[in-house]
Amino acid sequence: MIATISNTVITGSTREVESTEFSGLTELVRGCDRRLVDRLAAHVRQQSLALDFHCVERIDAAGIAALTTLYCEARQAGHHFTIFNASPRVLEVLSLVGLDRILLSRDAVHESYLGSCLDRPAA
Repeated sequence: MIATISNTVITGSTREVESTEFSGLTELVRGCDRRLVDRLAAHVRQQSLALDFHCVERIDAAGIAALTTLYCEARQAGHHFTIFNASPRVLEVLSLVGLDRILLSRDAVHESYLGSCLDRPAA
């Protein structure tokens, strides 16, 4: 499943899952982090999810916690959670905290080097 953070949203490869609006979301920071988790947690428990981050220019600790929570929810359900099209600024932040290795979409999803640290929700 691919979700776009702006405009229209969540579509599945074999079926449409839901239409969710995240229009205008250019920052994943405290205040909008909970909304992202609330909207997507059920989806990552049901199937793998990749978020298109093309419009997100800024992320803070709350945003990182939201992404980590979604990643953990997906892993516990046996699914993958990744992001793609991240801006250079978001990539830099994810790299600084070491999450670029597990959250950035690649041909193969890599195992977390953080191990059990990511077994608990962060938010």
